[in-house]
Amino acid sequence: STIRVWSSGDHVRTLIGHTRDVNALSIGTQGKLYSGSRDTTIRVWSTADGTHLSTLEGHTNLVLSLAVGLDGTVYSGSWDNTVRVWAGDDGRPLRTLQGHTDAV
Repeated sequence: STIRVWSSGDHVRTLIGHTRDVNALSIGTQGKLYSGSRDTTIRVWSTADGTHLSTLEGHTNLVLSLAVGLDGTVYSGSWDNTVRVWAGDDGRPLRTLQGHTDAV
C-alpha cells in the first residue's frame, strides 16, 4: 500500500495513500507518477516532491497495468476486464475499452 522512491540507491521518500497493494507504476509526462492498486484506484503523484495530486476512480476490480502515452494519455488495465483511458492533464475519463474475457 506504499511506494518507496529511490535515487542513486538512496531512499528519498515513501508515498502513502493506497489502501491495498500497489500492482503497477508508470512515469508520465508533466512530472507525474501513476500508481495502480488492488484498491481499484489510480493515484497521481508529483515526481518532484511526492505530493498526492489526484485519484482516478472507475475500475471495479484491482488495477493490474498502467501505461502513459507520449501525449500524456493514461491507460489502465484491470481485473474488471477493461482498459480505461484517462486524460493526462486533468485525469478525466475518456473511454472504457471492453471486450476482454479476462484481466488486462
